Amino acid sequence: MNSFEINKIIAAIILTIVIVFGVNKLADVIYYVKAPEGNTYKIVTETEEISKGDTVKTGDDINISALLALGNIDHGKMIFKKCAACHSASKGGGNKIGPALWGVIGRKAGSISDYKYSKAMSGFGKNWDFEAMNNFLLKPKDYVKGTKMAYIGLKKEKDRASVILYLNQNSNNPIPIP
Repeated sequence: MNSFEINKIIAAIILTIVIVFGVNKLADVIYYVKAPEGNTYKIVTETEEISKGDTVKTGDDINISALLALGNIDHGKMIFKKCAACHSASKGGGNKIGPALWGVIGRKAGSISDYKYSKAMSGFGKNWDFEAMNNFLLKPKDYVKGTKMAYIGLKKEKDRASVILYLNQNSNNPIPIP
């Protein structure tokens, strides 16, 4: 092999390297993408406004009127679909994994005769008024210690208020909204 052939091989290798790196740099120039400034993922938070004098809190110090003003029955029907796996809210609907909830607002806790409640729920002794239902829906295991209901709860005030309004509507005698 003569030196001219070796020079052609070396030139071909160098030209290939220059073309590969050149195309890479050219692609960077043509397809330049500016890096995003700030957070890449925007977190959207939902806020609910209540009139100035109203405060909504969970626990014993709650303004139930302000809480219920956040909800609506149609939204409650949609949210209740999560509950429908274990509960029925229709008139004549039977017990499922959980007790039937037709007429639950105003009813004594643990009072359906053909349902086997946990000892904690049977001994709870309170009526399901708006405040009690709100506290229970927030975190059932904390409100009724020892309940067999495994649901983690509804954190959003609007969701809880809407479900309470929906459950109140599903009754022969709905309780007047405060």
